[in-house]
Amino acid sequence: MAERVIEADGIELCTESFGDPSDPTILLIMGIGASMLWWEEGFCRMLAGGGRFVIRYDHRDTGRSVTYEPGRPGYTGADLVGDAARVLAAHEITAAHVVGVSAGGALAQRLALDYADYVLSLILISTSSAVPGDRELPPPTEEFTRFVSDAHVDRSDTDSVIDYQVAYARVLAGGQRPFDETAARSLVRRDVDRAHDFTAVRNYDSLADGELSQAPLSSIAVPTLVIHGTADPMFPLRHGEALAEQIPEARLLTLKDAGHGVERADWTTIVSATLEHTAAE
Repeated sequence: MAERVIEADGIELCTESFGDPSDPTILLIMGIGASMLWWEEGFCRMLAGGGRFVIRYDHRDTGRSVTYEPGRPGYTGADLVGDAARVLAAHEITAAHVVGVSAGGALAQRLALDYADYVLSLILISTSSAVPGDRELPPPTEEFTRFVSDAHVDRSDTDSVIDYQVAYARVLAGGQRPFDETAARSLVRRDVDRAHDFTAVRNYDSLADGELSQAPLSSIAVPTLVIHGTADPMFPLRHGEALAEQIPEARLLTLKDAGHGVERADWTTIVSATLEHTAAE
């Protein structure tokens, strides 16, 4: 399908859909600062081939969606939650199964809390609780923390940005499996080349939360599947376990040796679990 730019509440969001609109809808929410390309086309087509209408979209300041001046984001985290609802409304979808990865998983949780009518079910991948709690959770790994602290990137230099993003992808992969640098570099280059202004992703560094629900995760009332890699360096496995414990009747699927994100080696497993979870009862 061709990309489609929707206009809602004075902003433009770039979306793309796969499959038959008459099939149950799956909305894919990517992590903060990442465009919809990180929901790779092959993955989306696998879901669509299973009888689902799949929608992916660019967050603000990524890809071809509305872009703001670096250092001056004209939106909040609450607006990003609302954007998911705006995408569904623009496609005339009254409710969807929502799949979020990393910070996109947090946005999906917030969507279920603040826009409950839009959410049929949740699948939360490589993420942690979006609501502050009293559980002690492990910090990121030392390798991850060291990279975030020490790695240098020149945002004005395309090659520097690409090298940084590839190195970051390597760290996120968790180190338990072979890392396909060629595939990662190709994806990163397409992401950088496609963006209106790739330097605008810095806006996420200063993003305010905005007005978000204070309801506990225990108030989420839709079927929820938590998927988490055992080698996730950003959110160690305990984060996924705790998330599944807090949401009523949530199920946990662990991916052995998987890092942070949706790795190609896990596509078949994730797609199968997603199709099962979103099947009509």
